[in-house]
Amino acid sequence: MTSNQPNTQPPTQWDFGRFMKTLSYFGAIPFLSSLDWFQQWFGSRPDPKVDSSPFTAEHQNAETMSSPFTAEHQSAETMPSQNYKTLFDFRQSTYDIREVWGALDDVVMGGVSQSGIQLGDSAADFSGTVSTANSGGFASVRTRNFEPPLDLSAYRGIELRVKGDGNRYKFMLRTETRWDGIAYCYSFDTQADRWITIQIPFSAVVPVFRAKTVEGNPIDPHHVYAMQLMLSKFEYDGALNPHFQPGFFQLQVEAIRAYQ
Repeated sequence: MTSNQPNTQPPTQWDFGRFMKTLSYFGAIPFLSSLDWFQQWFGSRPDPKVDSSPFTAEHQNAETMSSPFTAEHQSAETMPSQNYKTLFDFRQSTYDIREVWGALDDVVMGGVSQSGIQLGDSAADFSGTVSTANSGGFASVRTRNFEPPLDLSAYRGIELRVKGDGNRYKFMLRTETRWDGIAYCYSFDTQADRWITIQIPFSAVVPVFRAKTVEGNPIDPHHVYAMQLMLSKFEYDGALNPHFQPGFFQLQVEAIRAYQ
């Protein structure tokens, strides 16, 4: 895969400025996040919410249904007879991705990993360097909170169209507005330089708080406030990601959609 980020060496010291930028971007410090000059200083806008209306268009005809996914990757569950809701089609995005998706790396806990997401010609590129220095070990990108939240209760789960590098990644959904709350996670493996389709049933997501599973908290897809993609050293409850390798990583994402 080609890369737009040739520097594969993360810094060796914790970056307080990047820590503050992360908290500000996601509204974790409400007062600072509401200050226009403070957000402009970090290159983003105040009031860190995202209008969800552009991500809720329905697509139900066979031609549109089959176009993002070639027959090579279709299963019985993804044939054109299904209904689906396109949430992000990164092949033809017209919005500023920097106002919707932002980096949320282990800098929030003292680490030095760095990542970002940007639009390419036909996909979004989530890439960076992940390091275990300073007890870190994860890099991620997350949406700001959708307002109003997405109602995905009519769907069975989320489908991703991705091309990775052989790493195991996580996809997360958040059903509350809190900055540091429960996330509903699903781990998936990628194949280097190959486009694959990942189906994530809502029934298969794992509720976690800081990578520790939380019992008795099934997902409620009526109110989805945020999404997140992550590369982490850890799986759940202290278990390690069996495919994790520190250093440069890259995951290209063509589309995110809900499927029935």
